[in-house]
Amino acid sequence: MYLRRHVDEYLKQWKYDDNKLPLIIKGARQVGKTESIHHFSKENYKNCIEINFVRDKKFLGITEDGYDVDNIIKNISRVNPGIKFEPNNTLIFFDEIQANPDIATALKFFKIDGRYDVICSGSLLGVSYKKIESNSVGYKSDYEMESMDFHEFLWAAGYGDEFVDDIFEHMIKGEPFSESFNMTMFDKFCDYVILGGMPAVVKSFTETGNFSGTTVIQKQIIEDYKEDIVKYTDGLEQARILNVFNHIPVQLGKDNKKFQISKVAKGARFKDYWGCIDRLSRAGIINVCYCMATPVLPLKGNYDEKKYKIYFKDSGLMVALLDDEVQYDLRANKNLGTYKGAIYESVIAEALSKSHMPLFYYKKENSTLEMDFFGRTINNLVPIEVKAGNANAKSLRSMIKSDSYPDITWGIKLKRGNIGYENNIYTFPYYCGFLLKRFLNSMRDKEV
Repeated sequence: MYLRRHVDEYLKQWKYDDNKLPLIIKGARQVGKTESIHHFSKENYKNCIEINFVRDKKFLGITEDGYDVDNIIKNISRVNPGIKFEPNNTLIFFDEIQANPDIATALKFFKIDGRYDVICSGSLLGVSYKKIESNSVGYKSDYEMESMDFHEFLWAAGYGDEFVDDIFEHMIKGEPFSESFNMTMFDKFCDYVILGGMPAVVKSFTETGNFSGTTVIQKQIIEDYKEDIVKYTDGLEQARILNVFNHIPVQLGKDNKKFQISKVAKGARFKDYWGCIDRLSRAGIINVCYCMATPVLPLKGNYDEKKYKIYFKDSGLMVALLDDEVQYDLRANKNLGTYKGAIYESVIAEALSKSHMPLFYYKKENSTLEMDFFGRTINNLVPIEVKAGNANAKSLRSMIKSDSYPDITWGIKLKRGNIGYENNIYTFPYYCGFLLKRFLNSMRDKEV
């Protein structure tokens, strides 16, 4: 059973681009990179050559005679004479290239040669991607792949694009959903929050219709992540990265949810640990949400790099790290409000990040005024508040009304309820989070 992914359409467009470059698909372990590439190759090529540098270490020396395409082909065929190369109808797939980042230097020569399409992929590319970048600048395309978003989860559940378009039309028109539809979608959303988007987990749930065995898969993925951290780092750096990784759910459970390095280990300092957070982010494991210095445009460059929150890029992995009692409450009672609202906040951060929106929050010094996230249109900074219950959006209303924030004229509130609009605040159910970027784009069009 193949699960449809956003990357499928991207790969088709890439194949038929007359000026295509060799492609590197980045992403964390187990997000579905290899499976999607296999699916694409079977659908679009008569011949696919896969070189896995972790599984087949005998191929590590294929660039020993240089990076010329003919030399590489000669060395591949020397290792395995059964491999056939058909010009103009062959995809060469270099997998697990973090074990052999030097292969990236050859991408320039494959592009110039033009006889073969080339895709590279691997786990935890963030660890060695700087070397890959320097070796192939100007001669590659990049695609960052993450675990499944809620749109892809709906595909796996049998819902088509028209269904998603209908949800979006309700958002645009401000038309509430029927009570039965809203309840059904909230249940689907709860399933997604608990499961996350790791394809192996979603596939197990889709095939069995229940959560049996999914936690085991999630915990194994977490152990695989930790194994990679140990494998790709040494000594003190290794311990620091593991400390950060293990403290993410603990610190999200605090009232302010701000990640504090001082709480990770005795005597821990920002300058010693920031590299660890950066590596986890580059590896595709975490999202970092920075605190804005002041809520005005532009977003980038207007934040304090020492104040931030950290979220897992996959909600299911975070849930799997919580106490057994919390997990039971989630599955049995669909109580997403547990853990001081951290689960709601985390899954919306995930939705925004997977929509390629930068993550920023705001906390005014010596005040209760704070905002969870921000989006933007051409002219407006748009605060986004995530409510764990049906509490009033006091901070959101204050920011809209205040003359101190001239870039803010309207906002978005996400909650358990239905669609609504009042006092320049658009209200949407949590499950609409994956469509917020699309909604902001539609509002941007209205401003032109």
